[in-house]
Amino acid sequence: MIVRVDPGSSVPPYEQVRSSLAEQINDGRLAVGTRLPTVRQLAADVGIAPNTIARAYRELEEAGLIETRGRAGSFVSSSGDESRRVVREAAVTFAETCRAVGVAPEEALAIVRAALGV
Repeated sequence: MIVRVDPGSSVPPYEQVRSSLAEQINDGRLAVGTRLPTVRQLAADVGIAPNTIARAYRELEEAGLIETRGRAGSFVSSSGDESRRVVREAAVTFAETCRAVGVAPEEALAIVRAALGV
């Protein structure tokens, strides 16, 4: 099983699945080209509704981390590397802006956490 869902968590199940897969893709545990389980298979493995997995897959696809190839299935996308590059560049720009206007690192992190909703 590539993901786990904590039913007692305040984080919605689709977000637990999405963030777990995104983390595994971003840190390389799920390599580019890796075929993901079908929506139904992952739903059965995790014990949640297929629509929940489908939502997580949709959001991962919108983020460019996975691509769906019709009946062939869903695969880890190479464009995820591009997504990370864009985010790193945005982070550098944000850090430079914070330094330029005198925002302390702790406050900058708090602003990012609030923007991410965490």
